[in-house]
Amino acid sequence: MIQKLSSEERTQQVAQLNGWQNVEGRDAIKRQFKFADFNEAFGFMTRVAIKAQEMDHHPEWFNVYSNVEITLSTHDANGVTERDIRLARFIDEITAAK
Repeated sequence: MIQKLSSEERTQQVAQLNGWQNVEGRDAIKRQFKFADFNEAFGFMTRVAIKAQEMDHHPEWFNVYSNVEITLSTHDANGVTERDIRLARFIDEITAAK
């Protein structure tokens, strides 16, 4: 079973990510994205969905037109794990490349 990160590990890992924040009242991290239009937002979501499926680790997300909000937490561990950090890093990489 995958283990939840300790508070210290989580703080260190999240500090290395771009724009991710802790979710108040929950062991999860989130980030909001703004794209030029719906097409760009949907393309981004598609890339994340393909990676998430490969990892068998699926984000919670919300999309309205050009805005996307992603929340990451590993339900099996009841909190943030290395799996969430890996997916967040991938998301940071593809948004930095645009």
